[in-house]
Amino acid sequence: CMGVLNLGGEVGCMISEGPWLFVGIPNFVKAWNTQTNQELSLSGPVGQVYTMVVGNDLLFAGTQDGTILVWKFNTVTNCFEPAASLKGHTLAVVSLVVGANRLYSGSMDHSIKAWSLETLQCLQTLTEHTNVVMSLLCWEQFLLSCSLDQTIKVWVATENGNLEVTYTHNEEHGLLNLQGMHDSESKPVLLCACNDNSVRLYDLPSFSEKGKIFAKQEIRAIEVGPGGLFFTGDGTGYRVWKWAEAVPKP
Repeated sequence: CMGVLNLGGEVGCMISEGPWLFVGIPNFVKAWNTQTNQELSLSGPVGQVYTMVVGNDLLFAGTQDGTILVWKFNTVTNCFEPAASLKGHTLAVVSLVVGANRLYSGSMDHSIKAWSLETLQCLQTLTEHTNVVMSLLCWEQFLLSCSLDQTIKVWVATENGNLEVTYTHNEEHGLLNLQGMHDSESKPVLLCACNDNSVRLYDLPSFSEKGKIFAKQEIRAIEVGPGGLFFTGDGTGYRVWKWAEAVPKP
């Protein structure tokens, strides 16, 4: 352990970008420079900060009141300055992802919104989910979303640039998190955390089940690492996984 940060509040999310570590807590985003040990408190959020992402040199934070707050780093003052406040969701924003020059936000209001990274204007609102949109994933030309409504939806852009559902995968349980990676044979695999304390692994694009991972509590976090590693975290701690090499068929 290299050090301990006392944040003074429950951690809702955490991301790292370059030398900066960003932590979302109630009513604040804490920023810590791991190289200089500089600590900053970014105020503005109302309630818990549930999700953060960096895109187009901007930091986005999804908050409990449904607002997405935006900051930009000022190299002159060496501080993060408020850049915008994106409003449109009626309940908490719990998932954010950046892809194809857009920001996508998922909310407890059951909707997904697509925002331009250049103008920060809402381009489209997607309302096909019927429960909380827990996680979003941009992969190649697709947007994937999962929800407590027990579905994964695959979206693709039409000729006019709007997203439409091209496939819906139904699960027996609510879905909490999505991550994508390649297995030991370089084949694309989707990792889906369900609220029955398991992670389902699916081959893409067929969505045929490749395997399951079980835990004692809900797996709220999945992260993909280098060298074929991935990590799962639940209330008991975290585990590190590695793809086994395929056994040659005789």
